[in-house]
Amino acid sequence: MKEIKIYLQNEFDEFQQVFNAAVQSQVSLLDKIMKYVVRSKGKQLRPMFVMLSAKICGEINPVTYRAASLIELLHTATLVHDDVVDDADERRGFFSLNALWKNKIAVLVGDYLLSKGLLLSLGNQDFHILEILAKAVKEMSEGELLQIEKARKLDITEAIYFDIIRCKTASLISSACAAGAYSAKQDTQMADKMALFGEKAGIAFQIKDDLFDYGTDNVGKPTGNDIREKKMTLPLIYTLHHCNAAIKRSIISIFKKKKNTKEDVQFVIQQVIDHGGIKYAEETMQRFVLEALEILNTFDPGEARNHMERLINYTVLRKK
Repeated sequence: MKEIKIYLQNEFDEFQQVFNAAVQSQVSLLDKIMKYVVRSKGKQLRPMFVMLSAKICGEINPVTYRAASLIELLHTATLVHDDVVDDADERRGFFSLNALWKNKIAVLVGDYLLSKGLLLSLGNQDFHILEILAKAVKEMSEGELLQIEKARKLDITEAIYFDIIRCKTASLISSACAAGAYSAKQDTQMADKMALFGEKAGIAFQIKDDLFDYGTDNVGKPTGNDIREKKMTLPLIYTLHHCNAAIKRSIISIFKKKKNTKEDVQFVIQQVIDHGGIKYAEETMQRFVLEALEILNTFDPGEARNHMERLINYTVLRKK
């Protein structure tokens, strides 16, 4: 990650200026909150995908910086809204907006970020970039709602799981790659190929995120949190299809409880480990990484492509 940041240092400085200008407000409360948002931003992986995709396909230009800013605005807006929905008090080691300023203000801030992203693109007539991102936001909403629907019924198959994460997580990374590619060349075929690369990278990213729930590393969320929130992820889906009927009944019973104990969560985690759910998810994640790299290697070799490969490897080797 350090090498990538050094490689993109000048471009990131320019992107940061565009992003900071986009979130400025004349309302003092909003400006104060925006400064907190800027200060508490995470690794900014999605802008990296935008800029590396542009460099692979051509040259970074003002459209690229606006595309990266739009991605970050939309991503931040969805995180703010997610924290309200999940009643989360923390995000990336910082207090969430709803913890500091309550739900009403947090929802309005999320709406503000969405609107600023739309205005940034519309004001510069980046219509195709906006179309790419609008589809991603639609798919993210559909993915979240599909997950909620299936969590209630506890009938998530592997195919449905991949539909959920393709929409929830992979769609935004896919659109980041497509937007970056299009900003450099205005070539829809090239953008579509980069979008498919991003989708596979995004699926691998989400599987890695799901695996954190079964580990012991400090990853910014409690171990077993997905279990407490009744989220059926790939390690658990595999386990439910490979354990005996008694264990399956026990796990389903735990998921139907209104509130789980620490012992409940540990029981589920142990069953997933014992039945090979972790190993299967890791192997599946690596398969998607290889498929993403196969697509990436159809582009011309160069420094940008090498750094994109590093970014993909980082997504599956990261500790949080």
